[in-house]
Amino acid sequence: MKKILTFIIIFFINYSVSFANTGNIQEGKNKSLECAACHMSDGNSAVSVWPKIAGQHFGYIYKQLKYFKEGEKGPRYNPIMLGIVDKLSNEDLLDLSAYFSSNKMSSGKALSKHVVLGRKIYHGGNIENNIPACAACHDVRGQGNSAGDIPRLSGQHSDYTADQLNKYKSGERKTDPNEIMRTIASKMSEEEISAVSSYIEGLY
Repeated sequence: MKKILTFIIIFFINYSVSFANTGNIQEGKNKSLECAACHMSDGNSAVSVWPKIAGQHFGYIYKQLKYFKEGEKGPRYNPIMLGIVDKLSNEDLLDLSAYFSSNKMSSGKALSKHVVLGRKIYHGGNIENNIPACAACHDVRGQGNSAGDIPRLSGQHSDYTADQLNKYKSGERKTDPNEIMRTIASKMSEEEISAVSSYIEGLY
């Protein structure tokens, strides 16, 4: 637990600088047609394996797009996203980030069978396995932290959240400073990942 808490402290010290929102919302909307094929026109994807990006923090969206643009050598390789962002300029990325962050994320609902365990993990963690509470970084209501580029989680599709936790667990996704999410996810059981992902979808 001390190691996890140290990672959290280091994270806030080293990654507390936010991006200035210099993107143009209207230009971002004009450029978002291709994005809409998966994420819908406002960023609220209708397919649970594709993330809702509406209302996500500007700096977080921008940073993830930059990661995708790095391709196979980057910390978040996705051939579909690479094919889309590879041809976009930095200004395009800023505009798209500004547009989608300006929209409102739609609500979701947690499955009743996952609420008890999901709430326990999200707000209290699992002390026995050195799993810290998700709320420690992502806020008690799942709103994240825009200054530290910590993503909003509330309302996100549970299938997508679970997939990302499993990618952190396997080491496939490496976007976490000081390997904090990889360390946490590696200690989580399949049941805990499913429960907390479902709980997050209904968290407000």
